[in-house]
Amino acid sequence: MNYYIIIPAHNEGQYLMDALQSVVTQTMPPKRVVVVNDNSSDNTEQIIDSFTAEHNHISKINTKSSTAHLPGSKVINAFNKGLEQLDDDYDFIVKLDADIILPDSYFEKVAKIFSTDVKIGIAGGFAFEQDKNGEWKLNHPMDKDHVRGAFKAYTKRCFKAIGGLRTAMGWDTVDELLAQYNGFNIYTDSNLKAKHLRPLGNAYNKKAKLLQGKAMYTLRYGFPITLIASIKMALKQKKPRAFLDNLQGYILARKEKSDFLVNPAEGKFIRQLRWRKIKAKLFQ
Repeated sequence: MNYYIIIPAHNEGQYLMDALQSVVTQTMPPKRVVVVNDNSSDNTEQIIDSFTAEHNHISKINTKSSTAHLPGSKVINAFNKGLEQLDDDYDFIVKLDADIILPDSYFEKVAKIFSTDVKIGIAGGFAFEQDKNGEWKLNHPMDKDHVRGAFKAYTKRCFKAIGGLRTAMGWDTVDELLAQYNGFNIYTDSNLKAKHLRPLGNAYNKKAKLLQGKAMYTLRYGFPITLIASIKMALKQKKPRAFLDNLQGYILARKEKSDFLVNPAEGKFIRQLRWRKIKAKLFQ
């Protein structure tokens, strides 16, 4: 299978070399890798240049966006800049963070997953982060059927069907919901273990705290599902404040009549899907 990788990178000098090294040592190499240097002020660009000099399939593009680490908009804007450099001659496409170390056979196994079932549209493994003792521990605060946005692979059919990635907080939820709306499945493999070098959310701007609630509004969850999802999130993160922030973000987005990320039919499907999952967990 042919596949492309797009890596948005903003001030990733501490991690990028290890991340790119794990890409170039893949047992099934990518056809092309585009690293998007997004307004970096450290040595990110020099690291990219060192790899492009040695590997013809790796290229660089420079872009200038905000320096703020707002989740969603910044990273997907950079991703889309990389996407503009690529053609459609691929079987699957990957959005990869610049602080991820992948096992050497990662994409070979992803290709096998896609080749075994044409209904699988999104695939990936699980992220492990180092604890204070230096041990790599699973960090997956979402449901086990969710692929982290840090290393998402999409078949071309699925990627085209969902219309690419949304430039907003919640992009790595709406993609999976729209994939299912379009008849695709999400597949996670517990044997695919990626090392995440930066703890989740450490670089996020303070403005981001209300964006999760806004995302729930723009995904047309409705207030009851938003309430349940916010309680679940606060419990998982052990942060009671997250519950209040989510509700505040949702109410503010509703008051401002923020643009929806999905149309009414997609929103109805999403609500029905969420309710089925909620009921399944209540009666399991």
